[in-house]
Amino acid sequence: MGDQAQMAATVDPAEETPSMLWGLDPVFSAFARLYVRDILQMTESTQVPGIYFYNSHPIYKVDVLGTVVYKRERDDFFCYGVDDGTGVINCLCWKNDLLKEEANPTKSGGKHSDGAKGGFNPATELEKLRQAQQSRCHLEIGELLRVRGPVKTSRQQREIMASTYYKVNDPVMAVQIAWMMEVPQLYRQCYDKPPQLQPTATGASGISSLSKATNTIKDFLKQTSVSRFRPYDVQDLLQPLISSQPQTASADQEPVAGPSACQQLRQLLKEALEILQDEGIVYRKVKSQDEVYHVTAHDTDLRIVVKDIIREDSKREKYAEKGCHILHILSAVRQHYSLNVSKEALELVLKSLECNSDIVSTSDSHYTVF
Repeated sequence: MGDQAQMAATVDPAEETPSMLWGLDPVFSAFARLYVRDILQMTESTQVPGIYFYNSHPIYKVDVLGTVVYKRERDDFFCYGVDDGTGVINCLCWKNDLLKEEANPTKSGGKHSDGAKGGFNPATELEKLRQAQQSRCHLEIGELLRVRGPVKTSRQQREIMASTYYKVNDPVMAVQIAWMMEVPQLYRQCYDKPPQLQPTATGASGISSLSKATNTIKDFLKQTSVSRFRPYDVQDLLQPLISSQPQTASADQEPVAGPSACQQLRQLLKEALEILQDEGIVYRKVKSQDEVYHVTAHDTDLRIVVKDIIREDSKREKYAEKGCHILHILSAVRQHYSLNVSKEALELVLKSLECNSDIVSTSDSHYTVF
């Protein structure tokens, strides 16, 4: 095990992100679902011991699912070796008081009063709880363990100090398959993308202006309750954001060539509308030269179409029990109403219909009518 957990070199202090910026990375406050191989190879921070970096993401606690390949037991803790297919890591799992009492049972033993027949016996219920907890925390080699906790380095070996751990009952490997599908997505969407923790002056102002532009358009749509609009209808609302930006050239410098205020305004508007489309707040029913954006929350026609699809398809035997899946509804909407309706827009419509008691959700992804 020692050979597999050789410590990687620490990060160069000049290249390491300042610790005051770590909180800007959402990975820092989450249990990172990393492969054991990557946990063993993470570089350690020179600023704060116990903090590690994967692709510049600051990490100190992880979430691992794997098979127990070795175990040791002491009075106060279990020591499990967990193999997730990429490597083996040592997991230190502390026993709680209920498990410790197994070795030192109470002197009263089985002399507890049973009380009335069928009554509640605290001692008996506590013993049942202890046995259930023991079955989840006492694992054998070959069983599946999920462990979450901070990463530590002890005797030049990296290990997990478990804050939570339990045996996973997975007879048909459903949990493992779901895990193997989810973790690669987390890597693609988050872990393998370097965090943006070093905002420059221009970058910070750009992000701020885009955020303000998006919120400005959102406020306009709420206040006016318009069901559709064109870009030039909201373009003037963003004008103050452009005129308030500082000039880049000083008085004694030559003017710096760059986009005109009109070009900046159009670009800012374009980016803000793209964000609103990604969030499902607006969508384009027909993509043509005449840019018309429909406001999802105020589009009565879309609400009627979605409600009709759910009502009619829920009568079919295939959907009678659980209702219509959201992907089926999305496919039907795109077929009968508009190819450009996004899943995010549909989710907003479904949420609104459910709030009005027009439909009801039977699961996270299925909907039916009353």
